[in-house]
Amino acid sequence: MNKKELKEFLDHKVEIYNQPDFIPHDPIQIPHRFTEPKDIAISGFLTATISWGNRKSIINNADRLMELMDHSPADFIRNFQPKDLDRFEGFVHRTFNSDDCKTFMRALQDIELRDGGLEFAFAKANKASTNLQEGISRFKQRFFEVEHLQRTQKHVSDPLKNSSAKRINMFLRWMVRKDLNGVDFGIWNQLSMSELSLPLDVHTGNISRKLKLLKRKQNDAKAVLELDNALRKLDPVDPVKYDYALFGLGVFKDL
Repeated sequence: MNKKELKEFLDHKVEIYNQPDFIPHDPIQIPHRFTEPKDIAISGFLTATISWGNRKSIINNADRLMELMDHSPADFIRNFQPKDLDRFEGFVHRTFNSDDCKTFMRALQDIELRDGGLEFAFAKANKASTNLQEGISRFKQRFFEVEHLQRTQKHVSDPLKNSSAKRINMFLRWMVRKDLNGVDFGIWNQLSMSELSLPLDVHTGNISRKLKLLKRKQNDAKAVLELDNALRKLDPVDPVKYDYALFGLGVFKDL
C-alpha cells in the first residue's frame, strides 16, 4: 500500500473499532462509571497503572480499588487520613501490592493538594520538557516526591530509560484525546492530542511492522518515537486514533 491507501485503510479501521461497544470489554470501563473529571482522572490513572496481564483480572482489581475508595476516588484522595490507608492492606495485582497502593494514594493526594490534580502535574512536567515522553519522565520524578519504597518506582514507567510507557500513554490518550464517539474522554485541555504517543504493545507493534509503519523489533521508547513519526504523517492532529485500528487488527486478526 502507498501512503494514501494506508491512511484510507487505517481510517476505515478506526471507524470500525473506535466505538462505544469497545468500552464494556476494556479497562476504560472503570473511569466510564464516573462523570466528575477528577473522579475520571484518578480512577483512570489507577486502572491504567494495573493494566497488564489478564483483562478480567485487571477490571476486577480496578473495581476493587474503587470499592476501597468508597466509589468516590477524588473525594477519597482529597480527604483520606493516614489510618484510612489500612483498608488497602492485602490488595495485590500481580506485582502491585498494598505498599505500592498506599504510596500511590499518598502521591495522588500530594499532587492534588500541591498541583491541583493530575492534569496540572502532567502539564507542568510537559512544559519543562522538549516532548511529552520527556514530560512523562519528569512527572514520574514529581510523583515520587512522597516517601516511598524504591520498588514502587517500577509501577510508573520512564521513557527516558527506554520504556514504551504503554500504560501512561494509554491513560493520557483516555484523558486528552477528543473522541466524537465517546470512548476516550478528552477532558484535559492542558495537553494537546497532537503530542500524544501510541500505547505500544505486542498487538500494535506486530501490526505496525506488518504495515511497515515500524522497523524496530523491540517495543521500547525508540519504537514509540519511530511509530509516532509515522502516524503523525497520517494524521498530525490526532495520531493516536490509530491505536484503535492497530489494536483491533491485532486482537481480531483482521489483517
